[in-house]
Amino acid sequence: MQRRAFLKTATVLGVGLISITSSTPVLASTAGAAEWHVVAKGETLSSIAAARGVAVEALKKWNGLVNDNIQTGQRLRLRAPWQHLKPEALAVSQLDAARWKHLIVHHSATPNGNATKFDAYHRRERRMENGLAYHFLIGNGTDSDDGEIEIGPRWTKQLHGGHVASLSYNENSLGICLIGNFEKQRPTGRQLAALIELLSHLKNDLLGGKPRLFLHREVKGEHTLCPGRNFPAKRIHRLFD
Repeated sequence: MQRRAFLKTATVLGVGLISITSSTPVLASTAGAAEWHVVAKGETLSSIAAARGVAVEALKKWNGLVNDNIQTGQRLRLRAPWQHLKPEALAVSQLDAARWKHLIVHHSATPNGNATKFDAYHRRERRMENGLAYHFLIGNGTDSDDGEIEIGPRWTKQLHGGHVASLSYNENSLGICLIGNFEKQRPTGRQLAALIELLSHLKNDLLGGKPRLFLHREVKGEHTLCPGRNFPAKRIHRLFD
């Protein structure tokens, strides 16, 4: 995976959480260019890529496309919507790569929240000694930036999760939670871009392509709708199955 983006420094929060915020990277091929393109009648992904001086594969990645099909009037992002994660941001002293067999995606089922608030809630109400049940949270612009990735101590310390009912899945699965109730609304575009970025980096760069992707409701024995009817399950599975 190429990493040509300009990256901001991760900041450490009071409860040991790391927050990654990013600005749109300026690539040589798109410097100074408009960020969006509205597809006109007769245009193809290839013709737009050629006219804008970007690669077709880049356009597909930036817009979450699984094929070259586009429609008249569709808005296409012409720059990377989210930076590649800074490699050291996910670095841990002893990565237990063999342990992590699954990546499980959740929604918070709340309209707002962030890692600090959920850490306090999980300690106080759910009596979790290690606090925040998830390894990662992705903000929706309420209590953290839209698309902001917050890295919890369960990742940095390589601890088991507390994000599903199954003890065995908590032991070998990484939990990623997007803030929002996707039974009522859709995740934001920045949240999805950040999720795709994070899943790709975890699965392909750090864990050798081995972990399987599950939505919370797909985990055996879990009785839940999480992450909600409006989460684009098919799209994410096409990218990572």
